[in-house]
Amino acid sequence: MKRLIYILFLSLFIISCEDVIDVAVPSENPRLVIDASINWFKGTAGNEQSIKLSLTAPYFNNSVPPANGAQIQITDSNNNAFNFVEEGTTGIYKNNSFIPVLNETYNLTVVYQEETYTASEILKPVASIDYVEQNFDGGFSGNETELKAFYKDPEDEENYYFFEFISDIPVIPSLEVYKDEFTNGNEMFGFYTEEDLTTGDDVTIRNYGVSKQFYNYMFILLQQNSEEGGGPFETQPATVKGNCINQTNPKNFPLGYFRASQVDEYIYTVQ
Repeated sequence: MKRLIYILFLSLFIISCEDVIDVAVPSENPRLVIDASINWFKGTAGNEQSIKLSLTAPYFNNSVPPANGAQIQITDSNNNAFNFVEEGTTGIYKNNSFIPVLNETYNLTVVYQEETYTASEILKPVASIDYVEQNFDGGFSGNETELKAFYKDPEDEENYYFFEFISDIPVIPSLEVYKDEFTNGNEMFGFYTEEDLTTGDDVTIRNYGVSKQFYNYMFILLQQNSEEGGGPFETQPATVKGNCINQTNPKNFPLGYFRASQVDEYIYTVQ
């Protein structure tokens, strides 16, 4: 009984010593975040495209503020100009007359708060996903559902791929990048494992053709976050700059990337 009373007294003493600590997190002026992904899905016209602009926010903010009132234009080598118009105050800018052409060079210009941001990218083709293999004994634990999405890499070309796996279960999409440096012209596969997948779940698999520059950018981003044990949308250990440049004030560089890709989509139902 004495021991029990002592434990209760000690517990009350420890609880009474708790203090609320305010953590001072360093902050800086908001930076523009450019999410400009031109995606031409196979079998579609590719005319409907969108670009999202937002601003960086303090660490403990629960929402991401949109960047409103920007002027956005993409041009190609044939002097076609595609203007993107914001939907309300969402920070999402849309164009319904875009003309996608494989291996065409596209130039992005964003004017926001009297500063001009530019980027250039080539719309890269992509190999189609031929089939998907499933294994219930995958992953490090040996009991995860494992999917392999196979595709045939073209010969005599330098190709880079960006895979996205989106499942029915509420988890962050799985992202992977691949290159054909040692597998040129061979059959390759995108790889995905998930412990909570069950029979009947749908997994949307997307293969994007990307440039070497985007491959390097995404590879560094994914490596950083895998080392920290988080996903690609966790806080980055260090700033990873994309291909967008502030021509007016280089020190006020933006975050994000301008990418142009042909996309092949394959929806797989778990067996």
